[in-house]
Amino acid sequence: MPVRFQKYVQCQVDADEIAKVTKIADCLLDYLNQPDVQQAIALANQPGQSSSGVQNVFTEFAMALGFQSEAKGLFVNSFTTGLRPDYYLNIGEKTGILLEVERGKTTINNMDLLDFWKCHICESASYLFLLVPQELRQSSSASVRKEFANVERRLSPFFQPENYTNVLGLFLYGY
Repeated sequence: MPVRFQKYVQCQVDADEIAKVTKIADCLLDYLNQPDVQQAIALANQPGQSSSGVQNVFTEFAMALGFQSEAKGLFVNSFTTGLRPDYYLNIGEKTGILLEVERGKTTINNMDLLDFWKCHICESASYLFLLVPQELRQSSSASVRKEFANVERRLSPFFQPENYTNVLGLFLYGY
C-alpha cells in the first residue's frame, strides 16, 4: 500500500526554506514508496510491534539525508531538557526538521500531539516530519484504527492562521 502523504505549511513561510524542506520530504516519500521498503514496513507494522521496527527500515536512508538519530541538546533552553526527537536535521542557522515515527500509541497516548508540541517548543526546529500508520491493529482480534486520518484531523487545524504555532510545516506520512 503506497504511503499516504499530506503537507501543511503556514502561509508566511520563506519560499526558499520551504522548497528545501519539501525536497527532503519528497526524497523520503520516494524512498518509503519503494516496493522492498513497503514490504519491510508492512512486516514492521504488525500487532505487538513497536515503532522502532518501522524506524529500522529507513534509518540508514535518513542518515544519508543528514538526519541525526536522537539528537541531544535540542531542548536545553526548555523546561523539559531531556526530550529527544527520533531524528533531527539542521537545515539552516535557526531551524531544522524533527522526524518522529509512531505506531501503537499514535493517538491512544496522544504521541502525535506530543511530537507536535516537541517541535513547537524546540528552538532548533520549525518543521515536523511525522510518520504514522495508515491503519493500526493492536492485536489480531482488535478493530482497525484509522490513525493517519485521525492524526490529520487532529493536527491540520494548527495550520489555519488563527491557530498558528511555532511549527511552520507538518509533513505527514501514512505508512
